[in-house]
Amino acid sequence: MSEHANLLRRHRAVMPSWMALNYQDPIEIVGGKGNRVTDAEGNGYLDFFTGILTNMIGYDVPEVREAVERQLATGVVHTSTAYLLRGQIELAEKIARLSGIPDAKVFFANSGTEANETALLLAAYARRSDQVLAMRQSYHGRSFGATGITGNRAWTNLSYSPLNVHFLHGADRHLPQFAGMPDEAYVDACVQDLRHVLATATGGDVAALIAEPIQGVGGFTMPPDGLFAAYKEVLDEAGILFISDEVQTAWGRTGQGFWGIDNHGVTPDMMTFAKGLGNGFAVGGVVARGDLMDALHAVGISTFGGNPVSMAAANATLDYVLDHDLQANAAKQGRTIIGGLREASARLPVVKDVRGKGLMFAVELADPETGEPSPPLAAALMEAARERGLLVGKGGLYGNVVRMAPPLTLTDAEALEGLGILIASLESVTADAARTATGKTA
Repeated sequence: MSEHANLLRRHRAVMPSWMALNYQDPIEIVGGKGNRVTDAEGNGYLDFFTGILTNMIGYDVPEVREAVERQLATGVVHTSTAYLLRGQIELAEKIARLSGIPDAKVFFANSGTEANETALLLAAYARRSDQVLAMRQSYHGRSFGATGITGNRAWTNLSYSPLNVHFLHGADRHLPQFAGMPDEAYVDACVQDLRHVLATATGGDVAALIAEPIQGVGGFTMPPDGLFAAYKEVLDEAGILFISDEVQTAWGRTGQGFWGIDNHGVTPDMMTFAKGLGNGFAVGGVVARGDLMDALHAVGISTFGGNPVSMAAANATLDYVLDHDLQANAAKQGRTIIGGLREASARLPVVKDVRGKGLMFAVELADPETGEPSPPLAAALMEAARERGLLVGKGGLYGNVVRMAPPLTLTDAEALEGLGILIASLESVTADAARTATGKTA
């Protein structure tokens, strides 16, 4: 039995069956350097999924490693928020400044799920309402409240929620009623739908709209730039707060803005963040208007949020992103890869769509005969890329999207290497699909 097969057997014996694993034969990653990783059987890969958009500046980055080692050398791994935490304060100052939110304050947690729960609490308390607007196809975490605002049935276990949620259009242009609409007409249709939802389905005291500028689990689907600015005009009329879920889109990843919401030309009342900020260390949080953050009357702490070691890693990571202008690099490398995939897609009938911004892009797969979403083709593309030395991820409402988010430190050579592997893998999947179709008609 191989090393991976033996570990998989042990995994299945003690871990829940609903924990998703990539690949038909899952792998264990045991080493990493730069933008590459090595598995337990000695295979090397260029990493285009980075632990679900988390190893944002790659592996074994000296600046991050040394910052963590300095903190470990003090002997203080944990104190809790019951004490002053210098690294937490320094990071909060940076994030508040970068947010553009007036009089911003920051609360640190451990994950995007916790961050979104905190933002929902702040909004519900401020508005004295349990009503929340969210987007169709969205994903905001795995907790009870977060799954209640997740607009994707594959990620929702229960039909009830602590929140009264209404889902909006905005990232579903594949639906027949929106097909072929230009951006301006689609935005107008979505805004009119928002007004109709507020007039018919809510009690008039909605707490907030929470939205991902680019939907992560949704397969990197996104609304046209400017939709959320148009939404916010309507929200402001009713005093409804706007929460931008930046767990996957922050820190310059889209190339167009430091925050994903920048692409819409609007400043939200709150933003949530996590994943890439710690470059693998657990960190999440909320940056919000000071009046919203200070409003809660009950005492609050976070035992592990803002942990000294995580803060050391996060400060070093954010400094690295800013010092090396990685937002500009994301824009540059994204143009190479997205442009190359779109050019190649013209001769690859399994590709329904190539979309993305910066180093956050996806390929949607469909049956070349029927045009229907094809999860098997997406799985085949993942396997073909892994066999050629590239790690990618999967998502989409129908499970038919291969999504990718390489480290923001991706080099010119690595961008071309990854693009070449993706095109070769798509060619292989296309050829296999054609053979299968021929066999069915023979």
